[in-house]
Amino acid sequence: MKYPTIILASKSPRRSYLLEQAAIPFTVRTADVEEIYPDDLPALEVAPYLAKLKAKGSLHLLETEDEVLLTADSVVIIDGIIYGKPKDRAEAIATIEKMSGRMHTVVTGCCLMNRQREMVFSGVSDVYFNELSRSEIEWYVDECQPFDKAGAYGIQEWIGLAKIRKIVGTYPNIMGLPVDLVYEHLMAWMKE
Repeated sequence: MKYPTIILASKSPRRSYLLEQAAIPFTVRTADVEEIYPDDLPALEVAPYLAKLKAKGSLHLLETEDEVLLTADSVVIIDGIIYGKPKDRAEAIATIEKMSGRMHTVVTGCCLMNRQREMVFSGVSDVYFNELSRSEIEWYVDECQPFDKAGAYGIQEWIGLAKIRKIVGTYPNIMGLPVDLVYEHLMAWMKE
């Protein structure tokens, strides 16, 4: 397969892992971009908005004309409310308690961008959790330390393996990158 020269502007080891598993070549270069979005932005639009914001703030990382930035941002939505990375143990526990026995939505927004053009897209997955006891939640948070993950959990960890009843959407999207959509958009990018 032929791909553009991809610069992944993400510190997420999960995003790197997913691209590696899909045999999509890339280089990691990162910049610190403040993740702020308008309060009135609809919940489903937040992740793609933040992915584009990250791309704009990382454009200076491009060294040649043939390089293309890939940025991503994931959010968890419950009852129309966005749950990002938890600030501390108490917030992580409270977030997982809200998801226990219920469905939540994971949106991962992505942006492909260079100095000439951009493509913004997102994957949406619904995740159905089984009931979790308070002791299971506390054990998970203490054992897995999910403080760098939207919604306070990683699907590739114990909670995803033992407590998810059903997924509507793709597993990689929930893990942090909708690889099917990234591939599709990279192919479209090459044709333009």
